[in-house]
Amino acid sequence: MPTIECDVERARERLRDAGVEVEEGNTDHERWRASRGDATAVAYDEKVVIQGSNPQDVEAILREEGGRAHVYFDGASRGNPGPAAVGWAIVNSDGIVAEGGERIGETTNNRAEYEALARALEMARDYGFDEVDVRGDSELIVKQVNGAWSANDPGMQERRVRVRELLERFESWSLEHVPREINERADEMANEALDGN
Repeated sequence: MPTIECDVERARERLRDAGVEVEEGNTDHERWRASRGDATAVAYDEKVVIQGSNPQDVEAILREEGGRAHVYFDGASRGNPGPAAVGWAIVNSDGIVAEGGERIGETTNNRAEYEALARALEMARDYGFDEVDVRGDSELIVKQVNGAWSANDPGMQERRVRVRELLERFESWSLEHVPREINERADEMANEALDGN
């Protein structure tokens, strides 16, 4: 169980800013408690104790220093267009901070890739990172976002603008195309979501 020495009121604000619901404590000693994913944070005087099978679901939000993360994204569509899902993973020097995948209805593969990139960036911000090195195996998306290729389709142009706005919220960022093997975890997350796992 990780224990974070901190100003517990500031920690409460950070959790609320990240969209986490904070409740009153269960005992006289608990100041408050909050759950996200498979982690529950319990605040006492001057410290927060994180319980659960994935403490990183809360721990990264409470980190004061922000820091740098590697962010991986992948979109998948079966049928193109067809049933689609997104997958992402956020990694720092301690390992995988967070990962996830979800179905997004029916769309094309390229639109799923854009949606995956946007979701991954939103999660990196929620977790408090201020510098990101983003990696994906879609050369089209990476080159469009970086400005090397144009996006002629209005829907793709709109998604490109949204992603650029999300990237500009970080103090620094990079976006790079990588082989599928390097992007394996995000790919697995997207496919597990498509398979309903």
